[in-house]
Amino acid sequence: MHLGGNVFGWTADRSATFDVLDAYAAAGGNFVDTADEYSFWVEGHRGGESESLIGQWLTARGNRSDIVVATKGGAHPDYQGLSATTIKAAAEASLKRLNTDHIDLYYTHYDDPSVPVEEIVTALDGLVRAGKIRAVGASNVTPERLQESLDFADREGLTRYSVLEPQYNLVSRDTYEGPLQDTAARAGIAAVPYFGLAAGFLTGKYRPGATVDSTRSGMAAAHLDTERGQRVLAALDTVAADHGTDLAAVALAWLASRPTVTAPLASARTPERLPALLAMADLDLTGEDLTLLTQASA
Repeated sequence: MHLGGNVFGWTADRSATFDVLDAYAAAGGNFVDTADEYSFWVEGHRGGESESLIGQWLTARGNRSDIVVATKGGAHPDYQGLSATTIKAAAEASLKRLNTDHIDLYYTHYDDPSVPVEEIVTALDGLVRAGKIRAVGASNVTPERLQESLDFADREGLTRYSVLEPQYNLVSRDTYEGPLQDTAARAGIAAVPYFGLAAGFLTGKYRPGATVDSTRSGMAAAHLDTERGQRVLAALDTVAADHGTDLAAVALAWLASRPTVTAPLASARTPERLPALLAMADLDLTGEDLTLLTQASA
């Protein structure tokens, strides 16, 4: 499981962020994912709060070489879009906040159709050649633009996208399955889905009549009003009970079993929430389990 950093500096303050990162690393986790825009939507924030806390933690622990750091650019209020100039400036700002000389994986957070793929790919390749980023990925991109980007990179011998971060989970399958997944499969691109737990809905804590203290409760609870949401919860309950584990572990294990997916993303605002997420690594779902979940989520 890759640890999502969207909560750092938002629902997790500095102390909680350090606690979660410490617990994740102690459990053997080594991949932290964030974005330059996190968490500009909070009153008084400018964006970059998550990156800054991760950078402070890496410096305090002296473990930069042990952690894979992924971040995204293109949505920070001061660096919006994917022009070559903006990409370079955004990456430099991220490097400074993360207090590192390189970013292991750098995503374009949202595609910018106003910019030709040639300009985007060339700018990213320049950062790779300068040693400032190691690999590039894309998030929130259409199959057509992804293919255009790959074709140009291959034709010109430039760095190509090697990772895709789509929205994908048991109650949101059409956001990835279909042309986008097919494009990734043909290109040999690894998928690292976000919203792996559907904003917390797939943890099972959202039930009829239950009140959940979460900033994302409205988004998650909306799935309760759908037939698919109810079917998925029932299937998760069954499989989790059979394996004596948490619903979150089952949901993430199903996601990890899907074609092209290498690892799902999930976030935790306290260390106590981590074990349920990390349990997916040791969970061996049967063919019957996978079929039940896949059919329930159809």
